[in-house]
Amino acid sequence: MKNKWLFDLLPVILFFVAFRLADIYVATAVAIATSAAQIGWLLIRRRPIDTMQWVGLVIIVVFGGMTLLLHDESFIKWKPTILYWCFTAALGVASLLGKAPLRQLMGKQMRLPDPVWKRLDLAWCAFFALMGIVNLYVAYQFSTETWVNFKLFGTTGATLVFILAQGFYLSRHIQEDPSDETNA
Repeated sequence: MKNKWLFDLLPVILFFVAFRLADIYVATAVAIATSAAQIGWLLIRRRPIDTMQWVGLVIIVVFGGMTLLLHDESFIKWKPTILYWCFTAALGVASLLGKAPLRQLMGKQMRLPDPVWKRLDLAWCAFFALMGIVNLYVAYQFSTETWVNFKLFGTTGATLVFILAQGFYLSRHIQEDPSDETNA
């Protein structure tokens, strides 16, 4: 899918816009509806749905639903942390089982030595764990408005910086495809 990153970011963007136009509860309802609509769109279009997309939908429905039912914004503030920690757990468990999850995900795009794939898995585990902690810190030490801004701009910015830093690191380790050398 073209612009998958934008498609994946859509619920967060619409959450931000709805918060600016209304309040945290309207924004939460918009995020739930958008996330459900995304899955529905993928199902109708017969596109593959990643496990983590299903997990994300369940988390937004549960925590967003609790926010709306109990009229308590703390539940929606926990949602990013729970999602980050699910990513951490999934990567960590798969790594412990010797699965090299990022190699399975990106191994066709680049060849890296096994130790580099392991470090990459660990780096993403650490990043997601840290992002979960930082989310809770911002959620409980700052205003809801600051948290909403952080949710869109802070987490997106931190992720982009992490990806760029990772790119510099990986550029030293990417191996040439043997078929490329024979064709040169």
